[in-house]
Amino acid sequence: MLDHLIKGATIVDGTGAPAFEADLAVHQGRIAALGRITDPARTTEDAHGLVLAPGFVDPHTHYDAQLFWDPCATPSMHHGVTTVAGGNCGFTLAPLNPDRPDDADYTRRMMSRVEGMSLAALEQGAPWNWSTFGEYLDALEGRTAVNAGFMVGHCALRRHVMGPDAIGGQPTDAQLDAMLRLFHDAMDAGAWGLSTTQSSTHADGDGRPVASRHARPAELLALSRAVADHEGTQLEAIVAGCLDRFADEEIDLLVEMTAAAGRPLNWNVLTIDSAVPDRVPRQLEASERARKAGGRIVALTMPILTPMNMSLRTFCALNLIPGWGDILALPVPERIARLREPAVREEMLRRAASKEAGVFRRLTDFARYVIGDTYSTANAGLSGRVIGDIAAERGQEPFHCLVEICAADDLRTVLWPMPTDNDPESWALRQRTWQHQDVMLGGSDAGAHLDRMCGAPYTTRFLGDCLRGRKLVDLETAVRMLTNDPARLFGLRDRGRIAVGCHADLVLFDPERIDAGPATLVHDLPGDSPRLDSRAAGIVSVRVNGVETVRDGEVTGAVPGKVLRSGRDTETVRTR
Repeated sequence: MLDHLIKGATIVDGTGAPAFEADLAVHQGRIAALGRITDPARTTEDAHGLVLAPGFVDPHTHYDAQLFWDPCATPSMHHGVTTVAGGNCGFTLAPLNPDRPDDADYTRRMMSRVEGMSLAALEQGAPWNWSTFGEYLDALEGRTAVNAGFMVGHCALRRHVMGPDAIGGQPTDAQLDAMLRLFHDAMDAGAWGLSTTQSSTHADGDGRPVASRHARPAELLALSRAVADHEGTQLEAIVAGCLDRFADEEIDLLVEMTAAAGRPLNWNVLTIDSAVPDRVPRQLEASERARKAGGRIVALTMPILTPMNMSLRTFCALNLIPGWGDILALPVPERIARLREPAVREEMLRRAASKEAGVFRRLTDFARYVIGDTYSTANAGLSGRVIGDIAAERGQEPFHCLVEICAADDLRTVLWPMPTDNDPESWALRQRTWQHQDVMLGGSDAGAHLDRMCGAPYTTRFLGDCLRGRKLVDLETAVRMLTNDPARLFGLRDRGRIAVGCHADLVLFDPERIDAGPATLVHDLPGDSPRLDSRAAGIVSVRVNGVETVRDGEVTGAVPGKVLRSGRDTETVRTR
């Protein structure tokens, strides 16, 4: 007898092929049959008028810690995501050196700073009972509702071997050998490969450049070559130029890394803006050169504009504008005093408009900011209003006006920067860029920057836009971009498409309603810490390995997810 039978669904199989109506049978976690099915089943549902697609694959998340207190990886699973890739940007919770218990605290503080995770949630929500990478994977085994695979972070490898010297130091030959042994052990245990960062924006809990930023090319290439020794592995790397334009030496490094490994390398995130027409060709030059060198470089890009919360009180993207971090790190009273100095504001605006600000220049049109929550009587009635309008009423320059509003709230005011790249030309450029063979949708950062942004709903918002909005791609293409494309990049075995024998990772949705709700601030993390959440619309059911995990927007409590391990659950994707 079949476990479950879905009758009359519109099947969009993930390959890009035309949709078709059929029944689908699930048995023992896999798709047992497709077509007209009359065999008996324990449960049956009528899906006429609904779309049945493979579960969505999110290629760039930071759910490494959250899965311990939130097995459902919310809000991603609500939005149809059944598989997440974690351990990105060089940051993982393992390995930890058992001879240095303080390394766990260092890691928590680093993750809190660099990935915007609640320190209280990290301290209270995860067991921290592992030392090796394999022990970390084992700690997750059997307790997740989604499938999850993880890269191993370069920062953790360096810290484990070099201790505090990982910041600023270079490994001896013996230390590099030890790092490579540790890395091989992690991949033997199921790590998907190496993630690393050289980004100038990545700092640890003490404000110092994270460990992997101190690595020289020889170290990165040695680790890249190690990836080639293991089945189903690859690379993920971040460099400073990911945020705007690659420098020549950055392209050289990325090309050498993927060629040395003979595996794909993906990076995050390709920002597409018609106001900067030369950015996309420059960034994709890395992909063109990689193919000639026997490698492959894949750019992740988001198909939606992700709303962000900001404030002048807490760490956010404004802190990353050159010259702003030191001022925004001052104690609040001193910070307010400095921000009120005309010369300070003038210099901040100059730096924000400079070439060195890169992609952060997009955040500096302060007249278009919208005021969110306010906390003082002086700011009563300002929520929802645009800074430019308030500034005109007050006869102030927009940034000066913004500072005064925030100062009245002791800098707690919530700020919503309005995107500058929401014009028809930018969307047309996105449509063209998505067709490139080395561009893939992703970059949600789900699980990170929890109270500042909510990228997890990109799947449902994109589908709603494709069906009822801009309609930049058809439904079959949109589903392929969310499922089979990332599954094939990672070499996921029998996932990312609907076919007999594949794992029954499935999303059933109403094409008339599929969408994402607005991001709202909730306090549901360990330690009552806040995060942004977004509910999905139109998701009828989500199944992971054949077991239903979401029904009509509510989680079922089942935890059928698997820790996906390299080699066993992934196959090698070769570049030459």
